[in-house]
Amino acid sequence: MTMLRKRVLPLLVLTALCCGGCKTGPDYKTPEKAVPDKWSSLSPGAEAATPALEAAAWWTTLNDPVLTSLIVRGVEKNLDLKLAGARIREARAARGIAAAGLLPSIGATASYRRTESVEQKTQSSGSPVTVGGTASAAGVTPSVSLRGRNFSVMQNGVGSTGSTTLSYTPGSQSTPSRQSDLFQTGLDAAWELDIFGGKQRALEAADADLAATGEYRRGVFASLASEIGLSYVELRTSQNRLDITRKNIEAQENTARLTADRFQAGLSSELDSVRAQAQVFSTKSQIPLLETQVQVSMHRLAVLLAAEPDALKEELGALAPLPAPPAAVPVGVPSDLLRRRPDIRQAERQLAASTARIGQAMAEQFPKFTLTGNLTGQSVTLGSLLNSASRMWSIGPGVSVPIFQGGRIRANIEAQNARQEQAAIQYEQSILIALADVENGLVSFANEQVRRESLRESATSSEKALKLANERYTSGLEGFLNVLVAQSSVYEMQDLLVQSQSMVLTDLVSLYKALGGGWETNAPVTTDAANPQTSVKAQ
Repeated sequence: MTMLRKRVLPLLVLTALCCGGCKTGPDYKTPEKAVPDKWSSLSPGAEAATPALEAAAWWTTLNDPVLTSLIVRGVEKNLDLKLAGARIREARAARGIAAAGLLPSIGATASYRRTESVEQKTQSSGSPVTVGGTASAAGVTPSVSLRGRNFSVMQNGVGSTGSTTLSYTPGSQSTPSRQSDLFQTGLDAAWELDIFGGKQRALEAADADLAATGEYRRGVFASLASEIGLSYVELRTSQNRLDITRKNIEAQENTARLTADRFQAGLSSELDSVRAQAQVFSTKSQIPLLETQVQVSMHRLAVLLAAEPDALKEELGALAPLPAPPAAVPVGVPSDLLRRRPDIRQAERQLAASTARIGQAMAEQFPKFTLTGNLTGQSVTLGSLLNSASRMWSIGPGVSVPIFQGGRIRANIEAQNARQEQAAIQYEQSILIALADVENGLVSFANEQVRRESLRESATSSEKALKLANERYTSGLEGFLNVLVAQSSVYEMQDLLVQSQSMVLTDLVSLYKALGGGWETNAPVTTDAANPQTSVKAQ
């Protein structure tokens, strides 16, 4: 036992020193990226506005229970989210594998073997035996073997008379077999000491990969909420356009009947009646297209909820108005994107992982030190297997040195450096794309609201013009062409107004997504007087 302590103690001291060793490769630091202090596309006066609403669960700001229900069910059932969850579990398991590399590995063995041996003994001489008799042929010496003994037959004389001698010599004989049992058990342990930090770098990379996978899932969730919102807006837009078209068809059919009656009464020409019928059929031609859009949007929503295409037909088949946009949209400042956009956070974690893998590759250049131990028990009886006399043990260090690898290690280091450079470029690019997405969203959202208000005024004026045209036509002051033009204008303006309202909502959802909203469901809303967040007011 004293000798064991003298040998093991230095190894334990060496292990402690090795555990505190340095790590090869560069240490990761989050790169600092300069971003603007404010959004260039904000309208004057919006910069100092305080956000009134939280961008995380943005769908609640639209006050549409059906939309909220769809998104909640989508989060529970969407297959892309389930796939992202499976990837997180895979990354977590990979992290566990990397962490296990820092710990010793211990294994146990057990075996049993039964052996049976047979000894052979040979007798060199024997007594001949003579048997009298008559031979059937002359000059023939037959031989016989019987039960392991050698016999020979000698014939004396010729013809049918003479004597025959039957002799044998005893051959080899088997003695009873000898049997033996052998019981063995063993315990093996090995520990590769992470002196140069290669395994710690591998664990760092696995941690970063796990975090990046989590950010990927958040990105999938944000995209899912956005896709459900956009598809829902498309559905309601198509339904409202279809309703406007049908109402206009009804009004145009009434006008067509009126012109037909006036033609029969001789108060108008046949041309007016034909034009009125042509307008009715022209408007009816929009019905199939709009019905198709309704069905396609409904099917898309069902797929996002991992349901059959017609699963939402009963729930969403009834006409409903478009949601109303909120009074204000929190946009914050550009630096907020670095902490809110899942794609930026994912790219940053991927950069951290690629940086750690450089150190992991560099550690392959240096020797590897391993501490091994073995405890073995061997006995011919099971009861004495654990006795001290049946045990053997061994312990000692080992080292392996890479002498010639054909340039493999150096090439791997160069490859990891190139991957780290690619990850850095992708991180920078993700920031620029995010900034552009928000700026585009701000411009589109603001300008579409201006367009919507103009279309609303135009629709109101068109309805007034149609009323005047009908009055003047029935009074005989104007021709029917003015009525047709006014009807066409009303239909067009109403349709364009609904489309513009839809575009406002579409731009709003896209802006929320660009801002990184849709997954920070527990993020608090704070206002710092020294650095106020900004918001965009909906008109």
